[in-house]
Amino acid sequence: MSRFLNVLRSWLVMVSVIAVGNTVQSFRDHSFLSEKLYTGTPEFVNGLQARTFGIWTLLSSIIRCACAVDIQNKTLYHITLWTFVLALGHFLSEAFIYKTAPLTIGVMAPLIVASFSVVGMLIGFQYSPETQEDVGARQKKRN
Repeated sequence: MSRFLNVLRSWLVMVSVIAVGNTVQSFRDHSFLSEKLYTGTPEFVNGLQARTFGIWTLLSSIIRCACAVDIQNKTLYHITLWTFVLALGHFLSEAFIYKTAPLTIGVMAPLIVASFSVVGMLIGFQYSPETQEDVGARQKKRN
Protein backbone atom coordinates (compact mmCIF):
# COMPACT_ATOMS: atom_id res chain seq x y z
CA MET A 1 0.00 0.00 0.00
CA SER A 2 1.27 3.44 -0.88
CA ARG A 3 2.42 5.95 1.68
CA PHE A 4 -0.31 8.35 0.53
CA LEU A 5 -3.07 5.84 1.27
CA ASN A 6 -1.60 5.23 4.73
CA VAL A 7 -1.67 8.97 5.43
CA LEU A 8 -5.23 9.11 4.11
CA ARG A 9 -6.21 6.23 6.40
CA SER A 10 -4.79 8.10 9.40
CA TRP A 11 -6.65 11.24 8.34
CA LEU A 12 -9.93 9.31 8.10
CA VAL A 13 -9.46 7.86 11.58
CA MET A 14 -8.68 11.29 13.03
CA VAL A 15 -11.73 12.86 11.36
CA SER A 16 -13.87 9.95 12.59
CA VAL A 17 -12.76 10.39 16.20
CA ILE A 18 -13.48 14.12 16.06
CA ALA A 19 -16.91 13.37 14.59
CA VAL A 20 -17.72 11.06 17.50
CA GLY A 21 -16.92 13.96 19.83
CA ASN A 22 -19.29 16.20 17.87
CA THR A 23 -21.95 13.49 18.09
CA VAL A 24 -21.64 13.36 21.87
CA GLN A 25 -21.89 17.17 22.05
CA SER A 26 -25.01 17.13 19.89
CA PHE A 27 -26.72 14.67 22.21
CA ARG A 28 -25.59 16.29 25.47
CA ASP A 29 -26.43 19.92 24.77
CA HIS A 30 -28.09 21.20 21.62
CA SER A 31 -26.92 24.76 22.34
CA PHE A 32 -23.55 23.58 20.95
CA LEU A 33 -25.05 23.80 17.45
CA SER A 34 -26.63 27.21 17.93
CA GLU A 35 -23.46 28.64 19.48
CA LYS A 36 -20.88 27.14 17.09
CA LEU A 37 -22.55 26.32 13.77
CA TYR A 38 -25.98 27.75 13.13
CA THR A 39 -25.35 31.16 14.66
CA GLY A 40 -27.33 32.97 11.97
CA THR A 41 -30.65 31.54 13.19
CA PRO A 42 -30.06 29.96 16.59
CA GLU A 43 -33.81 29.87 17.24
CA PHE A 44 -34.10 27.11 14.59
CA VAL A 45 -31.87 24.78 16.61
CA ASN A 46 -33.74 22.46 18.95
CA GLY A 47 -33.11 19.11 20.56
CA LEU A 48 -34.58 17.11 17.68
CA GLN A 49 -32.46 18.89 15.11
CA ALA A 50 -29.35 18.45 17.27
CA ARG A 51 -29.96 14.71 17.70
CA THR A 52 -30.57 14.31 13.95
CA PHE A 53 -27.31 16.15 13.29
CA GLY A 54 -25.62 13.87 15.84
CA ILE A 55 -26.88 10.69 14.16
CA TRP A 56 -25.84 11.96 10.73
CA THR A 57 -22.39 12.80 12.11
CA LEU A 58 -22.10 9.40 13.81
CA LEU A 59 -23.07 7.55 10.61
CA SER A 60 -20.48 9.54 8.65
CA SER A 61 -17.91 8.74 11.32
CA ILE A 62 -18.60 5.00 11.15
CA ILE A 63 -18.39 4.98 7.34
CA ARG A 64 -15.12 6.93 7.37
CA CYS A 65 -13.57 4.70 10.01
CA ALA A 66 -14.63 1.57 8.09
CA CYS A 67 -12.96 3.01 4.99
CA ALA A 68 -9.77 3.63 6.96
CA VAL A 69 -9.76 -0.04 7.95
CA ASP A 70 -10.53 -1.31 4.41
CA ILE A 71 -9.35 1.50 2.15
CA GLN A 72 -9.00 -0.82 -0.84
CA ASN A 73 -12.74 -1.54 -0.87
CA LYS A 74 -13.78 0.63 -3.81
CA THR A 75 -17.48 0.74 -2.94
CA LEU A 76 -16.73 1.82 0.62
CA TYR A 77 -14.18 4.33 -0.69
CA HIS A 78 -16.80 5.92 -2.96
CA ILE A 79 -19.39 6.05 -0.17
CA THR A 80 -16.83 7.68 2.12
CA LEU A 81 -16.01 10.26 -0.52
CA TRP A 82 -19.72 11.04 -0.78
CA THR A 83 -19.95 11.63 2.99
CA PHE A 84 -17.47 14.46 2.58
CA VAL A 85 -19.20 15.82 -0.56
CA LEU A 86 -22.54 15.85 1.30
CA ALA A 87 -21.01 17.55 4.34
CA LEU A 88 -19.40 20.16 2.11
CA GLY A 89 -22.69 20.73 0.29
CA HIS A 90 -24.60 20.96 3.56
CA PHE A 91 -22.35 23.57 5.16
CA LEU A 92 -22.02 25.60 1.94
CA SER A 93 -25.78 25.68 1.47
CA GLU A 94 -26.38 26.63 5.10
CA ALA A 95 -23.81 29.43 4.80
CA PHE A 96 -24.67 30.85 1.38
CA ILE A 97 -28.22 29.80 0.51
CA TYR A 98 -30.13 29.53 3.79
CA LYS A 99 -27.92 32.00 5.71
CA THR A 100 -28.26 29.95 8.92
CA ALA A 101 -24.52 29.39 9.36
CA PRO A 102 -22.35 32.49 8.82
CA LEU A 103 -18.69 31.88 8.08
CA THR A 104 -17.40 31.64 11.63
CA ILE A 105 -14.62 29.32 12.79
CA GLY A 106 -17.31 26.79 13.73
CA VAL A 107 -18.41 26.59 10.09
CA MET A 108 -15.03 27.12 8.47
CA ALA A 109 -13.50 24.12 10.26
CA PRO A 110 -15.89 21.52 8.77
CA LEU A 111 -15.71 23.26 5.39
CA ILE A 112 -11.91 23.01 5.42
CA VAL A 113 -11.93 19.40 6.64
CA ALA A 114 -14.50 18.35 4.04
CA SER A 115 -12.66 20.19 1.25
CA PHE A 116 -9.26 18.70 2.10
CA SER A 117 -10.86 15.29 2.48
CA VAL A 118 -12.55 15.43 -0.93
CA VAL A 119 -9.29 16.49 -2.57
CA GLY A 120 -7.31 13.84 -0.69
CA MET A 121 -9.73 11.09 -1.58
CA LEU A 122 -9.79 12.13 -5.23
CA ILE A 123 -5.99 12.01 -5.28
CA GLY A 124 -6.18 8.63 -3.53
CA PHE A 125 -7.98 7.13 -6.52
CA GLN A 126 -4.71 7.06 -8.46
CA TYR A 127 -3.02 5.09 -5.66
CA SER A 128 -5.68 2.41 -5.30
CA PRO A 129 -4.65 -0.89 -6.88
CA GLU A 130 -6.65 -2.33 -9.75
CA THR A 131 -8.77 -5.35 -8.94
CA GLN A 132 -8.95 -8.42 -11.17
CA GLU A 133 -12.47 -7.36 -12.16
CA ASP A 134 -11.17 -3.98 -13.38
CA VAL A 135 -8.47 -5.64 -15.46
CA GLY A 136 -10.95 -8.16 -16.87
CA ALA A 137 -13.48 -5.49 -17.77
CA ARG A 138 -10.84 -3.41 -19.50
CA GLN A 139 -9.65 -6.44 -21.52
CA LYS A 140 -13.23 -7.23 -22.54
CA LYS A 141 -13.66 -3.72 -23.90
CA ARG A 142 -10.53 -4.13 -26.04
CA ASN A 143 -11.79 -7.36 -27.59
